[in-house]
Amino acid sequence: MKPYNRDELINEIKRIVSDSVDLRKEILDEEMKDLITNIVFEKSKELYLGIKEKQNIINGVFNAMRRLDILQPLIEDKTVTEIMINGPDNIFIEKNGKTFRLDARFESAQKLEDVIQSIVSKVNRTVNESSPVVDARLLDGSRVNVVLPPIALNGPIMTIRKFPEKPITVEDLLRFGSISQEAADALRLMVVAKYNIFVCGGTGSGKTTFLNALSNFIPKDERIITIEDSAELQIMEIENIVKMETRNANVEGKGEITIRDLIKSSLRMRPERIIVGEVRGAEALDMLQAMNTGHDGSLSTGHANSTKDMLSRLETMVLCGASIPLDAIRKQIASAIDILVHLGRIRDKSRKILEISEIAHYKNGEIVLNPLFTFEEEGETEDKKVVGKLKRTENKMTHTLKFKMAGIKCEF
Repeated sequence: MKPYNRDELINEIKRIVSDSVDLRKEILDEEMKDLITNIVFEKSKELYLGIKEKQNIINGVFNAMRRLDILQPLIEDKTVTEIMINGPDNIFIEKNGKTFRLDARFESAQKLEDVIQSIVSKVNRTVNESSPVVDARLLDGSRVNVVLPPIALNGPIMTIRKFPEKPITVEDLLRFGSISQEAADALRLMVVAKYNIFVCGGTGSGKTTFLNALSNFIPKDERIITIEDSAELQIMEIENIVKMETRNANVEGKGEITIRDLIKSSLRMRPERIIVGEVRGAEALDMLQAMNTGHDGSLSTGHANSTKDMLSRLETMVLCGASIPLDAIRKQIASAIDILVHLGRIRDKSRKILEISEIAHYKNGEIVLNPLFTFEEEGETEDKKVVGKLKRTENKMTHTLKFKMAGIKCEF
């Protein structure tokens, strides 16, 4: 039996398959896999291939021809939470909060681009040299970001943020130690009483996951509108739900549908709550106005390193899209948002709720925050795990009218 190189063998089998079938005709996946299996078993007569090796090669050829090539096993691996592709030769994954480099590569930059085009085309997105940046998603809801040359200097770049098959609940967050029972109970009552809640945090802090968990507290008989760049939220329990996703401009620069457009449209759909996946720019003003015009109980997220930073960022976002005096913007923010929740990824890589604050009032040109819960670090274990708790502050909640209107006894 002669030795073999796995990559060379896979490429050879792909050539044999391509020569054996008319790829212009539709061939079922089962038929393709049967053909590949027969060819691999034929090749095994001249090469020593164990049962496991045969299966790996069959899957490798099939994934390269019909799926996402070397990414397919990573997509199917539920322990992988993030896939980072920095060109065809550098692939990193995140598992259990730690990042590893894989001993795998695409056969060429063109093959990686083919996989990228396959992904974005399935969600009606376009990415090319003239429009080299795009956000998309996989069919399972995983978030995809793509940057192509000439913007990306080291080849096609793709980052895939995977989401669990079963949405994470607040009960899961309690089990992980990300939130305390007292804080979870408080947030549940706030959602039911229709407080407008804004979730902030850095990249990878779990904002979308937490927003999804909060949405499970929404009463099941309400009408919800969700608005996202790429649909990620997994709200399962609510029947009367409308899910909307933005659309990029076509090659002629026409047909773009922005978050601003969708927020304005949603106001005509009789929503009881509006959930905006993330605000990044001028749409912040539309979101604030929606919260201020009878759509209590709305939820959204944004990038920031603290609750105070989030307020500053919201001011900047609104200024991007409108010439409004800063004083007016701050009043709008203070009257629209009731609760700010700050998430963080601390040094042991765990995700925690670090602060829950109420926007108390607007005074002397400043928005005043009233911290209700703060994370207090208590030490470290021998394996460097941070020990700490989200604890209730001594501050009383100042705005309790929504609790009273909902018939909820406030003990905060």
